[in-house]
Amino acid sequence: MSKHGLSRRSALIAIGAVPGSLWAQATAMPVEVAAELAGSRLHGAGRLTYFGLSVYDARLWAGERFSAAQFEREPLALELQYARTLQGKLIAERSLAEMQRFGAVPEADATRWLASMTQLFPNVKDGDRLTGLHRPGEAARFYFNGSLRGEVREPEFARRFFSIWLSPQTSEPKLRQALLGGQRAGA
Repeated sequence: MSKHGLSRRSALIAIGAVPGSLWAQATAMPVEVAAELAGSRLHGAGRLTYFGLSVYDARLWAGERFSAAQFEREPLALELQYARTLQGKLIAERSLAEMQRFGAVPEADATRWLASMTQLFPNVKDGDRLTGLHRPGEAARFYFNGSLRGEVREPEFARRFFSIWLSPQTSEPKLRQALLGGQRAGA
């Protein structure tokens, strides 16, 4: 367990799942999502908690015809609004550990990806938002509180990064289901 209470093997669970249409009424589309993904809508949202403590609220933005079964082929945005203070370096390390759940990552790629994420993910506090935009076959672009931080122009990085939340093999299947807004979990 780290000094911040998050273990490498998370016991995080998703709560607060609300169908996308209800969240859409209460949640405005972030400016960066509107600018990059014209015609997108909120598909679903959920909360990640750790032993009852809220970590972040997650929202999935994508086109009307978004398919969970083919998420890696579709432009989408994943917005995380944090409920607590976390170090960007720890967010990057946790992200890489989750990405490695989907198969071995060559050491050179892992080193490069961790360095990129450490640079792109700032320290966050309650209310801060990190938004990742998936550009299929091209890159993952990251925003912090609406301002562009940069991108990783590697399709395999982008696929694995968004798999953390959207793959059927995610470590957080309840959160995945909440983000999919009712689409079949195994899809």
